[in-house]
Amino acid sequence: RSMASSSQAPLRVLTGITPSGTPHLGNYVGSIRHSVRQSVAPGVQSFFFLADYHALIKVQEPALIQRSTLEIAASWLACGLDPEKVTFYRQSDIVEIPELTWFLTCVTGKGVLNRAHAYKAQLDKNVAKGEDPDADVTAGLFMYPVLMGADILMFNAHKVPVGRDQVQHIEMARDMAQRFNHLYGEHFTLPEAEIDDAVALLPGLDGRKMSKSYGNTIPLFAPRAQLHKQISSIVTDSRAPGEPKDTEGSALFQIYQAFASAEETESLRKAYADGIGWGDAKQMLFERIDLEVAPLRERYEALMNDPAQIERTLLAGAEKAQALSKPFMASLRHAVGLRNLAAGKDKGQAKAAKVAKPSFKQYREKADGLFYFKLLDARGETLLQSRGFASPQEAGRTIAILQAQRGEALAALAGQLDPIGTEKIRAVEEALEALTETTPGTTSGS
Repeated sequence: RSMASSSQAPLRVLTGITPSGTPHLGNYVGSIRHSVRQSVAPGVQSFFFLADYHALIKVQEPALIQRSTLEIAASWLACGLDPEKVTFYRQSDIVEIPELTWFLTCVTGKGVLNRAHAYKAQLDKNVAKGEDPDADVTAGLFMYPVLMGADILMFNAHKVPVGRDQVQHIEMARDMAQRFNHLYGEHFTLPEAEIDDAVALLPGLDGRKMSKSYGNTIPLFAPRAQLHKQISSIVTDSRAPGEPKDTEGSALFQIYQAFASAEETESLRKAYADGIGWGDAKQMLFERIDLEVAPLRERYEALMNDPAQIERTLLAGAEKAQALSKPFMASLRHAVGLRNLAAGKDKGQAKAAKVAKPSFKQYREKADGLFYFKLLDARGETLLQSRGFASPQEAGRTIAILQAQRGEALAALAGQLDPIGTEKIRAVEEALEALTETTPGTTSGS
């Protein structure tokens, strides 16, 4: 991807790290190592935060929250994250984030949150067990996407590196930003999810994805002897030394590949074909991982022995972050009307709020290169969504037909529009009628 040049405003990239338990090799390969390398790319302004408010949703053990926050901070610093070059802070030190969460809560439809994957997964689990659908669902779990939206929009991040399971939350943050902007003026940048498919997913000891929930992880900073013991316990097949072995589906080979150079990987591939014994292959894997991890382990242990230094680092990061969040929050408070009562009324804003109207928004999807439009109501909620058009002119012509013929055009244009629920048809017709009372027009965006 092209980076912003030094003459342009930097590309703001924000990475959230949930402090839940000790990091393992999968976290290192899948996130930490790659993110640290990317954090110093030219033309990038990087924000990294410890999402300790998010951790409270799942963890109600205070000592564990504190310990995990320390371990995760030490891990990222040990792996080379440079607090001088990035903004590295603890979420709970930024008091503006919960305030922004409330502002966004007030413009986010409950229906949007009902569709969040984590919430729906919990409901489905409860229904499958024959329990009340909302059993064990806290308001924290339900509101999680709004807090995540505030994390992202607080610093107007352009890019948010996430796994595919988190893309929906970035889309929700975009919706929140659009609705707020529609009501109160252009304050937020619309963030984009950044998915790096080149980043490896590491298998665990039993061959399944390395995950704490499977109990198959190898801790990143395990002492050397423990690392050796765990690598020795990786599940392999029963082929004896001398028998050729498959690299396909071999957890041992996949883990080695995530640490080794192309030449080293090729050398192990040849050793597999020549019938290397599993004991020898495991020894090779141990030595290759320890080569990379040993210096990091040493730094990690030094940091863990000096928690006061980590605390100072995080507080310095919070100060850096609040140099941006405090003035921004002050402008947002003013935008929504939380103002000094003695100050004169902002006539322009008051008038704009009164005349908020439905509007069309045209945009191009990067994924397929096609042109789309939406009809938004006065609150910025999507009423009507088009399908893709080959050119912006085609999209514009369809909008013109809708503006001219209003509700009557809906049936004729059904093939170019996403299906509209019967409960929404009336709202769409009313919005199209309202549009004819003002100057027809569209807004464009991404």
